[in-house]
Amino acid sequence: MQESISWWRGGVIYQIYPRSFLDSNGDGIGDLPGITEKLDYVASLGVDGIWLSPFFTSPMLDFGYDISDYRDVDPMFGTLGDFKALLKRAHALGLKVMIDQVISHTSDQHPWFQESRQDRTNDKADWFVWADPKPDGTPPNNWLSIFGGAAWTFDSRRRQYYLHNFLKSQPDVNFHHPEARQAQLDNMRFWLELGVDGFRLDTVNFYFHDTALRDNPPVPEGEAKTLGAPDSNPYTWQRHVYDLSRPENLDFLKELRALMNEFPGTTTVGEIGDDNPLERMAEYTAGGDKLHMAYTFDLLNAPHSPAYIREVVDRFQRLAGDAWPCWALSNHDVVRSATRWGADEDPVAYPKVALAMALSLRGSICLYQGEELGLPEADVPFERIQDPYGKVLWPEFKGRDGCRTPMPWTHSEQGGFSQVEPWLPVEERHLPLAVANQQGDANSVLNATRTLLAFRRQHAALIEGDIHLVEVGEELLGFVREGSQERLLCVFNLSDKTLSTTLPQSGTPLRGHGFISTLDGNTLTLPPYQAAFLSLDH
Repeated sequence: MQESISWWRGGVIYQIYPRSFLDSNGDGIGDLPGITEKLDYVASLGVDGIWLSPFFTSPMLDFGYDISDYRDVDPMFGTLGDFKALLKRAHALGLKVMIDQVISHTSDQHPWFQESRQDRTNDKADWFVWADPKPDGTPPNNWLSIFGGAAWTFDSRRRQYYLHNFLKSQPDVNFHHPEARQAQLDNMRFWLELGVDGFRLDTVNFYFHDTALRDNPPVPEGEAKTLGAPDSNPYTWQRHVYDLSRPENLDFLKELRALMNEFPGTTTVGEIGDDNPLERMAEYTAGGDKLHMAYTFDLLNAPHSPAYIREVVDRFQRLAGDAWPCWALSNHDVVRSATRWGADEDPVAYPKVALAMALSLRGSICLYQGEELGLPEADVPFERIQDPYGKVLWPEFKGRDGCRTPMPWTHSEQGGFSQVEPWLPVEERHLPLAVANQQGDANSVLNATRTLLAFRRQHAALIEGDIHLVEVGEELLGFVREGSQERLLCVFNLSDKTLSTTLPQSGTPLRGHGFISTLDGNTLTLPPYQAAFLSLDH
């Protein structure tokens, strides 16, 4: 594992959704001691660090993304002492620990908002985004909540509307207010002083809003909609010009970077949901004075043809400069990639080659819990749906519960996750794919993941090298990763057909990555769902 101060650059970060990792106390909900218990397993994968989704004090209306105390652990997950024990164990295993920071909004139960909503003159009166109604009593403008309906809720005490880009119980913090801004930086300092190695920043481009509260324009007919929400959501019908990605955000990111620089070796990765996500990623991570990394939804959506992936890589390269991406194929907000991309493909072979492709891109990588098992999206019946997002847009959009079901550890009742019925049902199709079943299977997705990560660590070009797309035909994906010591040609067959291509130059096939191919002169042949890595002469 990389031990340098820039461990994150090309690092592999394993995302843990605490509610669904391991229940250690028999209440049906995963917790921090459960995570600590399984850190040896995580370390055995060969990843560099973990990212924990929120475990802070919360009413849990958005499952921890509505925070009422930024500096404590919700009793559901344990105690601050449990977190310190987790941190100590992770560091002993050589794992970095990143935690979520949800600073663009709080819970409406947070003391700041409880004070702010009392009247227009209290000390926290302007810490949230308040606005007068229009003369007819309607909201101040046409901004929409991602979770459905207007982004404004009326409060009778102040006789004003407050802004919420998500649930009405998640009021937006007013980042134009210097004290509110500083208070969030101070909350982050608390965790840095405890020893965390970095932050994943939720909705990092949502911090600021247009103070003139101008209406967003509609998306012109025929133009692409935002990738940040499903197409069935009216939110995607607007161009999000005034409610997010405001220019003031860049100055705040510089303030945040200055804080991180006080703690060498720490890092940030921002989540960007935007109409122009790759442009925003480049803007937010360029120059070495803002975010270290960012990720977008470009590879977290449905398109996945070689042509589409080429276009994403090419567009980012043209925009990037010195910017640094963090790629992911799955996370807690989207349909698992084994289903979203691989529904019609081989359920074992496809996840392997998709992971190989992602792990070979220039950038850092987030690997979501269960992705190393090739888990498909779970089918959660409506009566068990927990996600408020899914309840609003059902049945066209079923919410995010299908990727949040419990991690299967054993092929047994409740999958070894809990002794009782869990908060979300264990997916029956996951049980044969449990960790215990895959451990001893040389051909499993789990062991292929370990093999790939070990191979990647042996080739610096895959971690920090430049990337150049190469022409290998329409149906294959190919690029060169070039570092100071080596040049590697990486070619991927994401289809169920045997494909051949004439290589632009000769190379020496590398072994140790677990895939098979045939090289005859300059003709490379890849069986279905296979990859090739060739060393090129300088």
